Amino acid sequence: MLFSLNMAAEKCIVLLLLAMAAGSTHGLEFVVTNSAESSDGGKRFDSEIGRTQAAQIMDAASQFIWQTFAQQSSTDRKDVQTVTLFVESRSGVAVTSNDQIRLSAEYVADYQGDVKTEITGVLYHEVTHVWQWNGNGAAPSPLIEGIADYVRLTAGFAPSHWVKPGGGDKWDQGYDVTAYFLQYCDSVTSGFVAKMNSKLRDGWNLGFFNDITGKSVDELWSDYKAKYANSS
Repeated sequence: MLFSLNMAAEKCIVLLLLAMAAGSTHGLEFVVTNSAESSDGGKRFDSEIGRTQAAQIMDAASQFIWQTFAQQSSTDRKDVQTVTLFVESRSGVAVTSNDQIRLSAEYVADYQGDVKTEITGVLYHEVTHVWQWNGNGAAPSPLIEGIADYVRLTAGFAPSHWVKPGGGDKWDQGYDVTAYFLQYCDSVTSGFVAKMNSKLRDGWNLGFFNDITGKSVDELWSDYKAKYANSS
């Protein structure tokens, strides 16, 4: 991996990353802009994470996601040329749309604990949204968010406040609940999440669970809950 650093403007840092994929060069650009640099959150972001390192985290996250989704070739992935992270004043934690991640400076400022590890986990989640398929917009949001949290979980960045394995009321509760359920599905059929994401490239059907594992989602959820009920 070759890094070329170019300071485009005061508030913007660009890392040009040349990634080799299937024998051909796939150019991918990560851009980090801190428009809240004078705020407490913006200052903390720069001092404890930094724009260069944030771009490197997004690069590492992308490679981990491609591996998780079994997308070794660029032809298996979305045609994305630039992933942009904006640190800005906004509510919530972060949101991703059109290959742009918007991170709340207020969240960075108020976070109690190791903010670098926390934001690394947040970026693994958000970068997943850049690369994952969503059934042409038809896949349920809880599944999409669950897959993103599954990536964060398997990368080792699950925060302590998440539910424990076996927690939750339904498979499509989303986020951490669905992430742990998907981890169970992967234990039933190796590569489950990669296969689910591949199917979501063209559409969405609840029967995908049965196609991949031979069991309906309700059967899988029942088995999942029983496993942890019996282990408690």
